[in-house]
Amino acid sequence: MLVASMAAAVPAMAQAAATPQQPAATAPAPQAPPARPTPPTRDPHTPGYVTARELPDGTVPPADAYGNFIIGPTHTPAPQMTVKPDVPQGTVHNFTMSSADSQDYPGIARDQGTFGTPDPANPAKLDVTTSHAAPYTRRLAVYIPQQYVPGTVAPFIVGADGPDQLLFTALDNLIAEKRVPVMIAISIGNGSGDAQGSQRGLEYDTMSGRYAEFVETEVLPLVEKQFNVKLTRNPDARATMGCSSGAAAALSMAWYRNDLYHRVLSYSGTYVNQQWPYNPDTPGGAWGYHKDIIPKSPVKPIRIWMEVGDRDLYNPNIMRDDMHDWVVANQNMAKVLAAKGYKYQFVFSRNSAHCDRATRQQTLPLALEWLWKDYRAR
Repeated sequence: MLVASMAAAVPAMAQAAATPQQPAATAPAPQAPPARPTPPTRDPHTPGYVTARELPDGTVPPADAYGNFIIGPTHTPAPQMTVKPDVPQGTVHNFTMSSADSQDYPGIARDQGTFGTPDPANPAKLDVTTSHAAPYTRRLAVYIPQQYVPGTVAPFIVGADGPDQLLFTALDNLIAEKRVPVMIAISIGNGSGDAQGSQRGLEYDTMSGRYAEFVETEVLPLVEKQFNVKLTRNPDARATMGCSSGAAAALSMAWYRNDLYHRVLSYSGTYVNQQWPYNPDTPGGAWGYHKDIIPKSPVKPIRIWMEVGDRDLYNPNIMRDDMHDWVVANQNMAKVLAAKGYKYQFVFSRNSAHCDRATRQQTLPLALEWLWKDYRAR
């Protein structure tokens, strides 16, 4: 993979690396948040889970199959996850964006070592008093395959929590094998922190089209201008992807801005109650997708690939609202997608933790090929 960096990114990086001011001697050291509890290992045949086809160990579902599958416990990397010298290598351009330049996200942060307190009158609502305005710098990477013809309109995929080298390696090989279209990848780092009260949480866990609109108005025009590419306006030629809250963001981009995106790739999706600030219109956050939003809404032109691990997250924080079980959330997503007739593939992975790297190395080429299987260029 060839890597290029924008010179304009250097000043922002230099500022970020400046020596921080030392706190006053009287200031107490912030307490580290408690470690996440070890999740239980789930049986994919638990009553109430979706009926799924158990595959031979070490294999993955066919790239043209729909429905529910069980893989593992062995996760050998797919051949397409290895850099191959005889395969055309795309170029990766790295750069940064500052909160000072953003109209959509001027920046927030939650104080280190703090979290929040459940509302005594509403256990589904978390009160966070330590979140405040704060600047950030996000990292981005744009992958341009060697096969791209400058100036032509191209399909693309937007990824959360970037830069994502695994994605770029997979695309090099899949494009060369003609298993996916020649596409550009835009891998966007989050604005820092995690969960309620953080910039990442605000971007990814909010139930709206705001993040998609940020990408549309602030990121994509910059990519086109800086790197001499033309990105398609056709939503069927645009995909989103992510892991954890990044997966929830990927779905929200396609759900709330279905005019912009039709394809979603989700690992360990945070389809749980993690939205902040609390919104009475969507009181369960992304848990609402499978509880009532998808069941009660007309079917949208969304194609979605999903994975969850048998040791995925379970009540990782102090909230006890029965809406913080990642395995159940993803199982429920598979149920409602099937009931509504969506085109989806759901993979339950044995011997897999949250956002499990080995599982991703085994399945990402399959997931990408499946995601684009019905794509027809205009």
